[in-house]
Amino acid sequence: MKTSAKFKEYIWLVNTIRRAKQISFTELQRKWIATEMSEGVELSRSTFNRHKDAIEDIFGIYIECNRRDGYKYSIGNEGVLMEESVQNWMLSTLSVSNQLGESLSLQDRILLETIPSENTRLEQIVEGMKQKVCLRLIYQKYGNHLPKEVVMEPFCIKLFKRRWYLFGKLHDELPAGNSYRIYSFDRIKEISLTEERFELPKAFNARDFFKDYYGILVSHDTTPEKIVVRAYGNERFYVRDLPIHHSQREVGECEQYADFELKMHPTADFCSHVLSRSNQLQVIQPEWLVEKIKLMLHETLERYTATNG
Repeated sequence: MKTSAKFKEYIWLVNTIRRAKQISFTELQRKWIATEMSEGVELSRSTFNRHKDAIEDIFGIYIECNRRDGYKYSIGNEGVLMEESVQNWMLSTLSVSNQLGESLSLQDRILLETIPSENTRLEQIVEGMKQKVCLRLIYQKYGNHLPKEVVMEPFCIKLFKRRWYLFGKLHDELPAGNSYRIYSFDRIKEISLTEERFELPKAFNARDFFKDYYGILVSHDTTPEKIVVRAYGNERFYVRDLPIHHSQREVGECEQYADFELKMHPTADFCSHVLSRSNQLQVIQPEWLVEKIKLMLHETLERYTATNG
């Protein structure tokens, strides 16, 4: 069997078991026979067990059997399939890829967004993280005429709004706030692995580090605080379906709008998001953030006035 065919079966198994919550092998067999992949041939126990082991090795997803409840199968570590996990991203990407691969006749009717893969940089950065060695970057920030060389310890990578970012600490600097850096892959001109080793701080957890932030900008000048935003008209439905932040909860509603409470750092990228939805999304609390957004809107209006004047 081709590798691509095996992956399709792995993805089908995980998705089927995940949707069912718990499922017996007999029911799994019935669903399998109903697919085109089966070609009318049953899924043998030995093949199922091999697939189960491969899924754990490749995706880190463990399929367990509950013998006390009629020998039913379920995802034993469903927590790894949380929304922003690598496993969920891989599974979702491969699932969509499989569906599109079987729909080539519709290729002119399926429109996708381009996400730069940055394969070479991604490969080198991941290798540096695995080997625990520093990276030498030639990096050019927006607005700088000349690139700059830095040596950094790669802590983690993050995908945000169709761009890849590298987060880490400048090497040989004290672990103070200003030693942390985040670099966009597309601004890295050159990258190479060094022989300088580093140890990831035991207390560092990438998910926990970013959990109180909106995107990729981090700040040591702010603390997580309660932010209330008001979504008008149809925007309230979009915010419900696609929460701004994982801490989001709805705290009020009327005929014209709904209010949502967030607990996070009010960083510049969050402000940019609010401004991008300025006629539909309004900050209500805290007052200092309301004033900051007002000032940003005033500066925008002045630019338009000066341009049209």
